[in-house]
This record gives sequence, structure tokens and C-alpha cells, in this order.
Amino acid sequence: MNPNRKHNSVSEHNLESQFPSGVLCTRREFTRWWLTAVPGVGLWSALNALSAAETPHGSPNSKFASVQVGLNVPYSFANASMSGADILKNCVQLGLSAVELRTQPVEAFLGFPADLVYPKKTADAPSPAARAEQLAKWRKSASLDRVKEFRTKYENAGVLIEIVKVDGLFQMTPDELDYVFTLAKTLGGRAISTEIVNRDADLQRVGQFADKHHLMVGYHGHASTKPDHWERAFSLAKHNGANVDLGHFVAGNNVSPVAFIKDHHERITHVHVKDRKVNNGPNTPFGEGDTPIAEVLRLIRDNKWNIQATIEFEYKIPAGSDRMTEIARTIKYCRDALA
Repeated sequence: MNPNRKHNSVSEHNLESQFPSGVLCTRREFTRWWLTAVPGVGLWSALNALSAAETPHGSPNSKFASVQVGLNVPYSFANASMSGADILKNCVQLGLSAVELRTQPVEAFLGFPADLVYPKKTADAPSPAARAEQLAKWRKSASLDRVKEFRTKYENAGVLIEIVKVDGLFQMTPDELDYVFTLAKTLGGRAISTEIVNRDADLQRVGQFADKHHLMVGYHGHASTKPDHWERAFSLAKHNGANVDLGHFVAGNNVSPVAFIKDHHERITHVHVKDRKVNNGPNTPFGEGDTPIAEVLRLIRDNKWNIQATIEFEYKIPAGSDRMTEIARTIKYCRDALA
């Protein structure tokens, strides 16, 4: 990016107003280093300058040493109703060239009724059952013609939609399942992601649609997810896979995820990159927890596995910082680990 060009993204002022700071007692050495190295320039501006130097002509590039680093969006921006255009602007500003994207901004772009895409918690809001019925009806008649337009906007800006996050996958009708798998492939996705469940019948049913469409489903695990839970899913369908959350794995299993990733790398669609402490400990800034982020990134690099390293931003924002600055810091952490 060229930091001197007119803003095509959110400004520092807008970022601070959109993303209020959290509280942490310490700042990392990275902050002090940048502010010393670039006197008189804020950290976010300095990161923009670094990004400009490494992304010629403003093209984002977060593929470091053959490892594609991405971001879970719009979740990581803490704005569930963020438009596809605003998500893209932020990604370009951060120098990100790949994402895990939820379906909501895509369906809003397609003209999906706003009260269904982003339901309001009001007394007169439709019940979950009524909303699900309306969703199924809309999706059954929806035209996917403009999905290619959405995808083209992202790809022309240098951002790939590699993973498509789908909420409520296990409650969908057969028509809806066909719809979301087609939607994901039309967006250029190589996998769908969704939260894992404990019911084998549900994992088998969704897996049958994954096999039908020849598209992997990466089941996202939490701290309560054990390796054998994914292994059961693998046994139920060829295209059942895993989205291994590195921080959750360490916090819930108290061991490194490296052995599991080595054993099942062909089934892993992407890993969620975050840092947590063991024993269900908290999220921390990258490098301050017990999660072997650098080791996993290098494992993917050295084996040339097609596994996106998807940052999922969750730690508290230090006082005096903002969300975009901290996300940029996590990207730099990944890049430095792969240098």
C-alpha cells in the first residue's frame, strides 16, 4: 500500500472510534521498537509504511515463505454487520491476501433481507424457527449470479476467499446445504468451515453433502474438542476435515497440536492462529501464551501443506492501541516466524 495516497479505507481516527481499546497491563517490545525506529510516527502509520515496502503497487501479500496467512472476518474486526466492501478495505490496508469469510456479508450483497441476515433482538423479532423457515425459503429462490461479482471485487483487490464460514450448517435443509456449498465454490472457496458438533448423525449428513460437492468442511474445535472427536468426523465422510484452533487446542488439551496436525494434515483445511495459556487459560498477545504458533507455521512451511494460517483476533487490546494496530502486529508476528 502507498501510505501517501488518499485513504480508501478506514482512517486512524475512525478506527479508534469503531474499535475502543481494551485493557492490558503491559505493552510488547514490538511497540517500543517501532516507535523508536520511526520517531514521530504512530505505530499504525509505521506498520503501513512497512506494508507498503513489502507489497509493491499496493497489492496485499500475506503469503510468507509459501504459508498463506489469512484472517477470520468480519469476526476479527468485532463488527458482525460489517459490509463486504468495508471488510475488503480493512484487509487491503492490513496487507492481507486471503480470508476466512462468513456468508452474511455475501448474502447482504445479494439482497438478502437485513432483518434475516442480522436479526435484531427485539420483542417483535421473528422466532429462531420462523427465521430459519424464512432463510430456507429465500435461499431456495436466491440467484447466485452476483456472487461472481462479489468474488471479482475481492480478487481484483488481491484478496482470496479461501474459506467460507457458514453458521447453522447442521440445521439446514437439503436445498440450503446445496446452496451454501455452491455459494462457497462460486466465491472461490476451497473449504467451508463451521462449529463442530457431538452428533455423529449430523457430521455424517453434512459430510455426505461435502462429498457430493467435493468440498472440504473444516470443523472448528474449541477447548472442549478432543482429537478423537475430529477423528470420528473423518471416519464418517471423505471431505470431513478439521479447522484446528491452535489456542483452544492448547488451552483445552494441555498439549501441543503439532502431533495431531502431522497425523492429519491432509484433513486440515486451516488452523486458527491465536495464543492462549494452558489449563483453559486466557487469550494473550501473540508470543505471551503457551501456544506453539511459530512451530506450527514452520511445520506448514517446511512440508508445503495447503493449510491457511487464519488469524482469529481475540486478545484484549492494550490501552492506547486499537484493533487494526493489534491485528497488524499479529500478522507481523507470523511473518517474522516464517522469515
